[in-house]
Amino acid sequence: MFLSESGASAFEPLKDLLLEIAQERELRALLPLIVRRIAESSADVALARIWLLGPGDICSACRNASACSSRQECLHLVASAARPVDGAVSVDAAPLGSFRRIPIGAFKVGKVLARREALIVSDARSDPHIARPEWVRAEGIQGFCGQPLLYRERPLGVLGVFVRIAVTPPTADVLRLLANHAAAAIAGARDLEEIARLKQMLEHENAYLREVVTSSRDSTIVGSSDAVTHIKQQIDLVAPTDASVLISGESGTGKELVAEAIHTRSRRAPRAFIQVNCAAIPRELYESEFFGHVKGAFSGASRDRVGRFEAADGGTLFLDEVGEIPLDLQGKLLRVLQEGTFDRIGETRSRQTDVRIVAATNRDLSREVDEGRFREDLYYRLNVFPIETPPLRERREDIVVIAVHLVAAICKRMNRAPLALGAKELAELEAHDWPGNVRELRNVLERAVISTPHGAMHVVMPPLVSSGRASRVPRGGERVSSTPPAKPILPETEIRRLERDNILAALEATRGQVFGPGGAADLLGVKPTTLASRLKKLRIPQGSLKGS
Repeated sequence: MFLSESGASAFEPLKDLLLEIAQERELRALLPLIVRRIAESSADVALARIWLLGPGDICSACRNASACSSRQECLHLVASAARPVDGAVSVDAAPLGSFRRIPIGAFKVGKVLARREALIVSDARSDPHIARPEWVRAEGIQGFCGQPLLYRERPLGVLGVFVRIAVTPPTADVLRLLANHAAAAIAGARDLEEIARLKQMLEHENAYLREVVTSSRDSTIVGSSDAVTHIKQQIDLVAPTDASVLISGESGTGKELVAEAIHTRSRRAPRAFIQVNCAAIPRELYESEFFGHVKGAFSGASRDRVGRFEAADGGTLFLDEVGEIPLDLQGKLLRVLQEGTFDRIGETRSRQTDVRIVAATNRDLSREVDEGRFREDLYYRLNVFPIETPPLRERREDIVVIAVHLVAAICKRMNRAPLALGAKELAELEAHDWPGNVRELRNVLERAVISTPHGAMHVVMPPLVSSGRASRVPRGGERVSSTPPAKPILPETEIRRLERDNILAALEATRGQVFGPGGAADLLGVKPTTLASRLKKLRIPQGSLKGS
């Protein structure tokens, strides 16, 4: 076998392995293949391992943390194949143990990467720096050879082999050649994985973009009122950060426009802006919609599906109507926000995501928390930077500007010649309460443009019917529209006072006469017995005069 032979003949059996390495395109299959074939090459091979350079991920629990100075990068043990003296080859594609992580420059393996050159131990039994001398003796280990995995001068990791014979120059040369091909194959497999990931992400981004284009609308924040100016200032402050934003306000006040503006002004602008209407998702599909699923995870799952968190990786996820998310799913959402990991339905491995969350609600989430319908920890996680969008009736000075802007946008979208709004129409629009806010204004103007005959210069506005609706916050916390009464509502005590004053006035007019023609009962239009009952109930003695 190629690690036992000497001279040029040592390279001949190596050809098959190099061909296998070149043909394997998946990293998770490539790494175990390399160590297994090395261990199978000869009974003299006791252990073959591959470490790859990766981020410091388990520093707090790492057994070798004391030898690590940077805590930024270290060597991750990714594949191991052992061949005991009296046993067969066993491969561990996800090995654990004391050397699961090795700091750069520490131990022999760490020195190989730090120096970017091979390290050879000729007599392992007498080497005072061998970490596990009892294992060396038990397995009859004589030599060790560590080869750096370099691709275009870029360090990828280390290939380490423990053997039961002395490491000769031909053996070191074979391992050097093998390490070079392995490094190229590893780099190629990683590149293919990245291409596949980007391709999948692009496909899903395109799908979501098609949805957005289908329901496209004007997304400009229009207005010069103090309220709009304040919102724009808040957007400029928070957009460059990755802080979570909670936008609250009545329906139709443009919360989604604020979310888009935050994304557009952020460093994430080149990536996807994914919008989720949490109120429109069936309860049983929330988890699949957010996190995705694998084929066969449940009935009807005919193929793998990427969730919104994965599609928004590197970009912004806008959770509209976030208060509608079921309580039992809020914990899973919190996990993604805290740890950046999620699990597809039916999949055992966790996935990483880097997503900025912008949420919106027309509910009073603090009240929802008090009443147990929304998790307090999730609320504080979302409410890092709150923004309130005011209703249109509280910024009437913007109505004219918004209306002119919307009419121009509607005409352009409908391929109509530009239409103007007259002074009378603008005054009517400005005087209207707009309980549906900008959304209602847009709908009214769109109907008006559609109804305006072609060739006209001005928009023909239909009569604006005042619904008298205003915003209120009911017990559930959601701002909804209601119809206030045309007259003031009086409490019971006030009604009784007015009734008493009215009866006393009638008694005064009739000089205390209750019964008969021209009496108080006749004047009030009630039966004498009814008036007598009311006098008793209100403790008014018969014959009383107002002010007596």
